[in-house]
Amino acid sequence: MKKTVVVFGLLSGAVSSAMMLLTIPFMERIGFERGEVLGYTTIVASFLLVYFGIRAYRDRVGGGWITFGRGFTVGILITLVSSACYVATWEFIYFRLNPGFVDQYAAYAIERARASGASRQEIEATTRQMDQFRVQYQNPVINVAMTFMEPFPIGLVVTLISAAVLRRARKQEAAGA
Repeated sequence: MKKTVVVFGLLSGAVSSAMMLLTIPFMERIGFERGEVLGYTTIVASFLLVYFGIRAYRDRVGGGWITFGRGFTVGILITLVSSACYVATWEFIYFRLNPGFVDQYAAYAIERARASGASRQEIEATTRQMDQFRVQYQNPVINVAMTFMEPFPIGLVVTLISAAVLRRARKQEAAGA
């Protein structure tokens, strides 16, 4: 299981990490809204490797058979490896390549509130939230936790679906149930 998890986890992590790195020169042109769509689309695409990892494990190690539980275990471990790659890449980008990201995002959020016709109180509330976000995001533990929560839920959903779709019980086990 270990080899399958490492290979497919690193491949999945490489897809999401490469896309993050490739889009850095275009961040201003892409913008936050399109960047979010592009980012989550890339995350979903990278987690397609969870399906292929579970299938590879089923076919190579399980002789064509896998339970939901074993499939879930393989898939969630691939998701954890991939998410760790995603987090490591973002931490490098944030602390080394784009340390002004939080300020840029805060300015965007406040401007978006103004453009939407928010009241002065709502704009002030958004400004306070962004000030809190700035402080929290400088803490590496909170930064890592928040970044981990971007890809992980998607990987969890893909894992659940993949484990359910790929499960195959041996004929004797299925007949006994």
